[in-house]
Amino acid sequence: MGEPRFYLLSKGSTETFGFCLHEELGCQGHIIRQVELGGLAQRRGLQDGDRLLQVNGHFVDHMEHHRVVQKIKASGNQVLLAVLDGDSYEAAKALGRDLSQMLPTDIRPRLCHIMRDKSGFGFSVSGPEGVKGTFQLSVRQDGPAERAGVPSGSWLLELNGHSVRSCSHTQLARKLKQSGSKVTLLVASGPVEEFYRLRGLQATAALADTSWLPFKARELHMVKGDTGYGFLLKEDDYGSGDVGQFLWDIDAGLPAEQAGMKEGDRVLAVNGESIEGLDHQETVLRIRAHKEQIGLSPLLFLDDGDPALGSCTPSLPSPSDSPGLCHIDVGPKGPGSWLMAAANSITITQSPCREEQKRLRHAF
Repeated sequence: MGEPRFYLLSKGSTETFGFCLHEELGCQGHIIRQVELGGLAQRRGLQDGDRLLQVNGHFVDHMEHHRVVQKIKASGNQVLLAVLDGDSYEAAKALGRDLSQMLPTDIRPRLCHIMRDKSGFGFSVSGPEGVKGTFQLSVRQDGPAERAGVPSGSWLLELNGHSVRSCSHTQLARKLKQSGSKVTLLVASGPVEEFYRLRGLQATAALADTSWLPFKARELHMVKGDTGYGFLLKEDDYGSGDVGQFLWDIDAGLPAEQAGMKEGDRVLAVNGESIEGLDHQETVLRIRAHKEQIGLSPLLFLDDGDPALGSCTPSLPSPSDSPGLCHIDVGPKGPGSWLMAAANSITITQSPCREEQKRLRHAF
């Protein structure tokens, strides 16, 4: 019996991952099909008939097919997949094996947002002398870093959305000092760091566990009025050199304001699909595709309301089982696609026709 294989796929905004995901009658699992010749998936090693077990560290074999599709789409331009060849999958199922036991329990790095107190951020950094980019963290007990979820002994991967792989110890200390009273770290525990290093993969914020970030989700639902929803979508630069799509000019008395939309909310995804890499016109077209009814999930930053800190969407249940209800995930104006890429969109509920229910296919 074969072992699960892991592939980190990173594509451009105009590219596809180069495979389809099928649910087929008479077959178990989510099946990799139509792997494009010379495409990204084939170049990485995905094969026709592979069964998808994990998406960004989440076990998906037991999930409904449309939810697995949404997880991949919500991942944006980068996704980490774990697959098992078809023969080994069928053999494991026949033996009654728990496929989740064949996978590591935790392969996700962690995003942590730390507020400095009088004694500092509550961690210290060490690393081999003269070696760039290798930084291990020692965390003070009950200090700001520990309360923010930073594991002691973890490895620092990113600081405020930027990789530290090319940083010297002096450069890192300078960057920390320039962060002021707040800092966001991407860290990996020893086992997680080893998992990526041994496979030659790079752990990024797109794959991170975001449950430690101080954000709170809320659900908004709007029905379009005679004069529209009542908000303006604007493309803007938010200071890190990246561009995002933000909501402005909320009209008084119209559906957007009545639903609780706030100026400066940033759009992360439309209809469960990340808009990372889309330009302004493409985002507008995504929203206009759903003419009558949309639901939104803005996010509130909980520490001090600073709107310049960024946003990330945790997984949310679909608030309605109504066919065709679309959802948009939004968050406060923030520091870059590194947080947006970490977002998981809420699930959209669709009602496929009878023919589609026989065999579901989704291209990526």
